[in-house]
Amino acid sequence: MTAPRPQRGPETYDVIVVGAGGSGLAAGISAAQHGARVLVLEKQPQPGGTTGIAVGSLTAAGTSLQRAANIDDDPAWHAEDAGQFAPAAIEARNNPGLRRFFLGEAGTTFEWARALGLSFVGPSPEPPNRVARMHNVVPGAKAYIATMQMELARLGGRLLCGADVQRLVRQDQRVVGVEAAVDGAAHAWRATRGVILAAGDYANQGAMIAAHKGPQYEAIEGINPFACGDGHRLAEAMGAELRNMDVTYGPELRFVASSRRPFQQWLPTRGPSARLIGAVARRLPAWIMRRFIKRLLVTWQHPETALFDDGAILLNQQGERFVDETQWPAREISVAAQTDKVAYILLDKRLTDRYSAWPHFVSTAPDIAYAYTQDYRRLRPDVTAQDGDLSRLLARRGLDRHQGMATVQRFNDHAREDRVDEFGRRVDCEPLGDGPWMLLGPVKAYFTTTEGGAMVNDRLQVLDAEGSVIPGLYAVGQNGLGGMILWGHGLHIAWALTSGRLAGAAIMETGAFGGPA
Repeated sequence: MTAPRPQRGPETYDVIVVGAGGSGLAAGISAAQHGARVLVLEKQPQPGGTTGIAVGSLTAAGTSLQRAANIDDDPAWHAEDAGQFAPAAIEARNNPGLRRFFLGEAGTTFEWARALGLSFVGPSPEPPNRVARMHNVVPGAKAYIATMQMELARLGGRLLCGADVQRLVRQDQRVVGVEAAVDGAAHAWRATRGVILAAGDYANQGAMIAAHKGPQYEAIEGINPFACGDGHRLAEAMGAELRNMDVTYGPELRFVASSRRPFQQWLPTRGPSARLIGAVARRLPAWIMRRFIKRLLVTWQHPETALFDDGAILLNQQGERFVDETQWPAREISVAAQTDKVAYILLDKRLTDRYSAWPHFVSTAPDIAYAYTQDYRRLRPDVTAQDGDLSRLLARRGLDRHQGMATVQRFNDHAREDRVDEFGRRVDCEPLGDGPWMLLGPVKAYFTTTEGGAMVNDRLQVLDAEGSVIPGLYAVGQNGLGGMILWGHGLHIAWALTSGRLAGAAIMETGAFGGPA
């Protein structure tokens, strides 16, 4: 008889990374740079994560581009300024020690990213930062993903997409591998040095947000539809302490994404062409860069609340108002409860003209660009309609025109008498008057990102509720926020790359299965 073939054990790597967004690819590259055999597992059919759909800002102090612009800066100043972005009640939740450590490393990360071949323009100002610190990748955030994906491959790392990691494997209290589903089949891999969680936030995981923030938020979606909290779930199952899980950026109203391929995605993101674009962009006149950034701004930013304070109203598909438009977050919660979770912003001629010039803008990224009604007509015709006849405009957008006309009349009756309406709003603005009328939308309520994550130390090792290290488990990016509050443009990408860079190095300083290196 032929002896039975011995059963093969799971394939072994030094480091396994769960997630192939900015933090995961950075971790994989860094580990490979330090000699690791790396496997990066991505649940989606392609890498990218939330980093891949961002504008691409990276905010850091003490960079070469700052020095070239004769800007004197210090990470300690950055740490002070970073505390001024969030409301006081949110900022009080911050882990100041870890954030100071991170910001002290962000400048090194910026130079590391440039060494990978990424090109940046800037720095650009963003008060309350005392000096310009915001660096924008050229041509857009997908450059991070394309460049790092190529570098991971060059270093011999393996990227496997369509791999849904469902469980971490523990042996003698140490995380030693993962189990995943790939094309419906179960697979297991072993990690001699450990596992790095880099699976993004939970902005689109309604049940997780509801459990920590409240059930009224469950229907609100995330900007990234694939941000489902997988890394948080895996960390929690290993006993990790999750902190600030109720802190979210948003909800806020945003225009639905364009079906057209964004301009920034038409440009090459790697190789000589991308480097040429970066060199040219740094020499472009400021007005050209502002025009380019405005295109991104109109794609991603949300309408200013001042629109509603000045008299714009929200209509659902039935042509009805449904909330006090000036109240956050009731406004966003109510939009998520409407048919298809969408609403439309109605402006008359007075408001259309008012929001066509400084200082009244539809959307903004502070001190970079301001988008006005004419910008929306030019750059987002998919969410902008204008007509001299209100009934015809409503019909063009599929809203009930009869109900819509009656709704405007009721609103105007309240405005003329400065009285409280059925939603509790004191309508103390001017009535909606003459055309041409403008409908902006559809808008939806979104969470941009979430600020909850596993507690980590400065080696990015995951900690349990007693503050002890969970051996073999690391977390980066939104999985390993460590109690930090990172409000303001460019800090999340800076943390994604910084935490990934540091974790990849730290995990290789530990020997196989926890022994000496």
